[in-house]
Amino acid sequence: MQVMVIVKATKDSEAGIMPSTELLEAMGKYNEELVNAGIMKDGAGLHPSSRGKRIAFDGASRLVIDGPFAETKELIAGFWIWQVKDMDEAVEWAKRCPNPMPGPSELEIRQVFEMADFGEAMTPELVEQEDRMREKLANQ
Repeated sequence: MQVMVIVKATKDSEAGIMPSTELLEAMGKYNEELVNAGIMKDGAGLHPSSRGKRIAFDGASRLVIDGPFAETKELIAGFWIWQVKDMDEAVEWAKRCPNPMPGPSELEIRQVFEMADFGEAMTPELVEQEDRMREKLANQ
């Protein structure tokens, strides 16, 4: 199964305070372990929400909202995409992570939907469409 491991933002990350060399080295070693174990498929840090945008949907209406966004505890500072056997394995790997922020911080692990999760709503035509998209992504 695939999971997204979300690094939650903090006041420091939202202020644009960059990690120390020591933290960058520790995270680099951890990422290397994840890659060598075949767990990590992707990952990146994100700029503060002050540099971001939100798009609010209401029917056909679209509203662009400029950052920064309130509620730092609800924001994302970075992410990984991991391929794991189950949620227990994801938790074990996450517990090995160096603290991703200078002070208290939090990771959130969320399972990624697979086509089978959508049941009968996923028609054969939609499966073909998804397969074509994934093939194109793999070839980029």
